[in-house]
Amino acid sequence: MNKRHFATLCAGLLAAAFALPAAAQQKVVWKASDVHPLGYPTVEAIMGMGKKLEAQTGGRISVQMYPSMQLGGEKEMIEQAQVGALQIARISVGAMGPVVDELNVFNLPFIFRDEAHMRKVIDGPIGTELLEKINNNPASRIIALGWMDAGVRNVYGKKPVSVPADLKGQKIRMMGNPIFVETMNAMGGSGVAMGFNELYSALETGVVDGAENNPPTLLAQNHYLVSKVYSETGHLIIPEIFIFSRRTWDALSADDQALLKKLSRETQFEERKLWDAKTATAEGELKAKGVTFVKADKAAFYKATQSIRDKYGVKYAALLKRIEETK
Repeated sequence: MNKRHFATLCAGLLAAAFALPAAAQQKVVWKASDVHPLGYPTVEAIMGMGKKLEAQTGGRISVQMYPSMQLGGEKEMIEQAQVGALQIARISVGAMGPVVDELNVFNLPFIFRDEAHMRKVIDGPIGTELLEKINNNPASRIIALGWMDAGVRNVYGKKPVSVPADLKGQKIRMMGNPIFVETMNAMGGSGVAMGFNELYSALETGVVDGAENNPPTLLAQNHYLVSKVYSETGHLIIPEIFIFSRRTWDALSADDQALLKKLSRETQFEERKLWDAKTATAEGELKAKGVTFVKADKAAFYKATQSIRDKYGVKYAALLKRIEETK
């Protein structure tokens, strides 16, 4: 081998030696979190998206899920995403209402005819516009990737609730948004704003008499152990959002951003299938565990909450009209 070829070979080997660590450094593990446990639809949907990301980036990007409030409640998850300590989180719209005001329209009681109507809204132009409002709001410091189904919310506790009078004197945990607290007050109860991570203990010790949520949550969080009556008031149908850290987003290439957007849209619909399957079995499982389901007078609760729609709905009149007209 002459000196020229030897020098070329050495240069090539040297370049390869430096390239290997650089390539290794490109591999990243994104943290994802949810308040719910493994097996819950929102958790499984994000894990599925993580597997796709890993496959389509050749292992360069992977996702590590931290379920069951391992990284805190929704407030803590949002804060961690804002500083880049967490990349992906599933949060309720209620938590974002104070940041992007228009989202509060989804927090109003009885604005959707049913779950199918809600899905039409979030899948269409209205859903896209609201996500963009989050993304274009500097104060949010997050990117809203897509919507997730969270079913219909109903009251649960130790006593049956059929009409508003049945809630008199009962302290019911609500998400930390004034609209929710006032909604429960209008329904006849006493709304108590409380973090989700505090709820089981509060139910067990009697700090609150009940709460409100969907059947899969009642089951997954073991709340059925201390709340044996599930009353189908149907007062709220609130979609949820899965978010991404803007700090991490801004450091991504345009190709990676496009891939994440594409997979997020797929995840929105895949979570729905998981949700429908889970909901179909949750009621039966809860009944088998001793939970009594009570049919409530939804018309009475609709009438009782008209003051909330009147108070908060005025400034969203045009948006509410579009929602109502969505078929």
